[in-house]
Amino acid sequence: MTKVTGPRWVNFHCHLDLYPDHASIIRQCDQAYIATLAVTTTPKAWPRNREMTALSRLVRVALGLHPQLVAERSAEVALFERYLPEARYIGEIGLDAGPRFYRSLQEQEQVLDRMLRASAEQGRKVASLHSVRSVAKVLAALEATRFIDTSKAVLHWFTGTQAETRRAVEMGCYSSINAEMLRTERNRKLVASLPLDRLLTETDGPFVETPRGTVLPRDVQGTAVRLAEVFGFTTEDMRSGLISNLRELLN
Repeated sequence: MTKVTGPRWVNFHCHLDLYPDHASIIRQCDQAYIATLAVTTTPKAWPRNREMTALSRLVRVALGLHPQLVAERSAEVALFERYLPEARYIGEIGLDAGPRFYRSLQEQEQVLDRMLRASAEQGRKVASLHSVRSVAKVLAALEATRFIDTSKAVLHWFTGTQAETRRAVEMGCYSSINAEMLRTERNRKLVASLPLDRLLTETDGPFVETPRGTVLPRDVQGTAVRLAEVFGFTTEDMRSGLISNLRELLN
């Protein structure tokens, strides 16, 4: 029997520290051979997350300041900059122009600009970006800060227009796909228009519910199955392609 030495699945956006048993969920990722990006919602969560994953083979932690928290935690951008030299991965950051958070959009833009500029100056970062009703603004920020000149961007739960999709592809952005994104015909068509070599999978757990309850990291396997159906591939070919995309992203 061939021994598995590397990851078999990709979960490039998951809030592991928001599950009831943080340590157990990290072990599950390792046991199921899932390369997982554990995003944080506030810089204050970075030290503990880094400590918790120190011995993990496949879980990596991202330093983030969620746009939905900017109105109450914008001062933590200084803490973000303090921890930034320790972080290869950035997330969750971005913009949210949805009804609940639109009032803080201008402040969100200022914070995002500052975080992207600081990250671009250091270079070799990989960011997972939130872009609810704000894809054009997020792409503009990536260009204005020259982040994409030195680092790489992954658009988490991407649901842009056709024009925004083309622009994101031209800029070299990746997209991480979750099961919710494949539920509607519109979103399946959008996903089908993305380059195969720029796709990753994610769960965004624990913020997604399944018929069995809260989504778990291992549920990303089902997303890969459905993604294979969208492109007319076998699950194994899609799984292999996703691992290849991850390696290229991190190269």
